[in-house]
Amino acid sequence: MKHAIIVGSGPNGLSAGVALARAGVRVTVLEAAETIGGAVRTEVLTLPGFLHDAGAAVFPLGVASPFLRTLPLQEHGLQWIEPDVPLAHPLPDGDCVGQMHDLNETAALLGTDGDAWRSLMAPLVKAWPGLVSDGLAPLLHVPAHPFLMARFGLTALQSATRAASTHFKTERVRTMFAGLAGHSNVPLHFSASAAPALVLAAAAHATGWPIARGGAQSITDALASLLRSMGGVVHTGSPVETLRDLPKHDAVLLDITSRQFLRIAGDSLSAKQREPYQHVRLSPGVFKLDWALSAPIPWRADLARRAGTVHLGASFDEIASSEVSAWEGHECDRPYVLLSQPSLFDCTRAPAGRHTAWAYCHVPHGSAADYTARIEAQVELVAPGFGATILARHTRAAPAMESWNANLSGGDISGGAMTLSQMFRRPTLPPYGTPVQGVYLCSSATPPGGGVHGMCGWFAAAAAAKHMGISLPSLPR
Repeated sequence: MKHAIIVGSGPNGLSAGVALARAGVRVTVLEAAETIGGAVRTEVLTLPGFLHDAGAAVFPLGVASPFLRTLPLQEHGLQWIEPDVPLAHPLPDGDCVGQMHDLNETAALLGTDGDAWRSLMAPLVKAWPGLVSDGLAPLLHVPAHPFLMARFGLTALQSATRAASTHFKTERVRTMFAGLAGHSNVPLHFSASAAPALVLAAAAHATGWPIARGGAQSITDALASLLRSMGGVVHTGSPVETLRDLPKHDAVLLDITSRQFLRIAGDSLSAKQREPYQHVRLSPGVFKLDWALSAPIPWRADLARRAGTVHLGASFDEIASSEVSAWEGHECDRPYVLLSQPSLFDCTRAPAGRHTAWAYCHVPHGSAADYTARIEAQVELVAPGFGATILARHTRAAPAMESWNANLSGGDISGGAMTLSQMFRRPTLPPYGTPVQGVYLCSSATPPGGGVHGMCGWFAAAAAAKHMGISLPSLPR
């Protein structure tokens, strides 16, 4: 029986392990931390009884993933919860835009730009399974749905700035589009920064933006349970300092960043072989804030009171300025804020009558600045009285994010900047394989990049399986 070692138990590492175990490979997972999951973990960070997703928390690509959809994760304890409203974007003047599950209901909410939104989204929603299949794949591949991808690419390859100004007349909808594009953590005038906005917007209508009952740890635990049911073994507290430390194996898959690979590969690589990994541009970092609350956030707008995810930014220009500041290494007084309030929909997250919420913003890579006051000011602007509901808070600046999870170098949660050029070379061509024979990268440092979808793990597993003379079953397309 072939033996594969997985280093790292994030969603991509566990997905790679499941894919190989399903094909009859003996799988051993080595995790440096005492808790599995990488950045998909749930912890008590503020007060007893309050459960916080310390990293990833809302999973539009998790429920849509072509690979994760093939797994019986519900049989291993995973329950998805879909909030009433996927996304709300309250504005300082009391207005609130957002996305409902129904496309026509959203179009009505968007007023003057409703028809434009429907025209842009309807083809993507109708062809959603094909869009996800081709979209969550390396850019250099033959698409299964070429005409769909060509149509998608006409807008996706544009900057978010151009796409918003081309398609929408009103500032309110352009601002909502900026919030969607801001998930990419690159400046909104960059080519292809419109792509994440389109994918996330289509997901809200097609499959939703769910959370996991009990917290993100439920996703990790379900993947690990499935892997163990197929004979896989997971060891925590097992850091790998060098490839020479590993037991005998047929393949190694590394759920780590490019820079970590350089460290553990050591003198296995020549100076020339090290270059692509050394030159990876990392993303800005994040500042993460978790709250224990005495009551729900008192949003001025009713739509925000029903939303699982809330974006905060007063205008397109304010959000764009915030993202450029983080990219260029400048601190920002009015950061674009991404916020979620899971306890509105999942009573397991907090004691009865109490609530949890979290927010983060993008900051210069490695910034140790405290953004607590700046984030809370953005919330208070559209939810007066919010400060009075705070029972306790927990903060992690970018360096603390890296200390918590070594994959989050400088607070980068994307495994390297999601620029168009780095999506082609992520970090090398072809991806997944490394100069060390039988050693593969399976993290978000490889295509299709950041997000909890397991596809980096699946593609790396397919490459490793081929090396071992094994074929993995194709995914639905």
